[in-house]
Amino acid sequence: MTTAKASPPPCSSGFFRKIEFGPSTAAETLGFAKLCRINVGGLYRSRRSFVLRARPKPIKAKENAGASLVDDWFKPIKAKEDSDTEDRATAFSGKNLPQMSNVGNSTNIMWHDCPIQKQDRQQLLQQKGCVIWLTGLSGSGKSTIACALSRSLHSRGKLSYILDGDNIRHGLNHDLSFRAEDRSENIRRIGEVAKLFADAGVICITSLISPYQKDRDACRALLPKGDFIEVFIDVPLQVCEARDPKGLYKLARAGKIKGFTGIDDPYEAPCSCEIVLQQKGSGCKSPSDMAEIVISYLEENGYLRA
Repeated sequence: MTTAKASPPPCSSGFFRKIEFGPSTAAETLGFAKLCRINVGGLYRSRRSFVLRARPKPIKAKENAGASLVDDWFKPIKAKEDSDTEDRATAFSGKNLPQMSNVGNSTNIMWHDCPIQKQDRQQLLQQKGCVIWLTGLSGSGKSTIACALSRSLHSRGKLSYILDGDNIRHGLNHDLSFRAEDRSENIRRIGEVAKLFADAGVICITSLISPYQKDRDACRALLPKGDFIEVFIDVPLQVCEARDPKGLYKLARAGKIKGFTGIDDPYEAPCSCEIVLQQKGSGCKSPSDMAEIVISYLEENGYLRA
């Protein structure tokens, strides 16, 4: 069969530069053309996208030099707007949306679910998200134990994050004082942040005096059962005062600090915590040893595997 070649005039759109015909093939019989040197940049600048279909008969070169071969070969079945138009219409149609609700002073809000859930993130990290809540008097060693615990988890390839009481007051809670109501708000905010970390699959370690039982119980209630692990650092007041790493007990005794926990404000020891780390007498364990006690609890209860 004789090979036919045609060079149609340039298309006004500038999308296609050259079209060639080769020997008769199955593809040609079905009406497909070989397109060369497509101007992709020009194609994507188009405001509208077209669905193209091949003609059912073999394509023949047109004798009319002024006609556009491309316009004749490919006829649009349907012209549609940008692909996200329908998605936006659906999103704002009000169909299948969660019910609006009021929470506290926030009105007309709704909860948005994501297809990636906590179990998916835990599977990715090969661990279970939880909150390890270290509580105890100032100077009991909470921050030191938290760092030892985080280091031990890191060495095992586990992801953790520390929410330290002093550190949080440098940013998120810098507007709060040490009055009783502000201390409760401080704990509430940190509890909400810790909940988010746990939901992300992270082992969140909080290091806070958190002196009031009701505030700790409120934070426990934020999480699923078993995901709030309360660790009481049980160190006698006289030991903490003898250490006094920040000099706060001295200031409190001198009356320069009011409402200091253990001096003129009570500390309510946990009554049903998961772990108690005691430091009494001369046989005090090192921070690393106490961190390993918490690690053992996590291993036994399946938190270090998905």
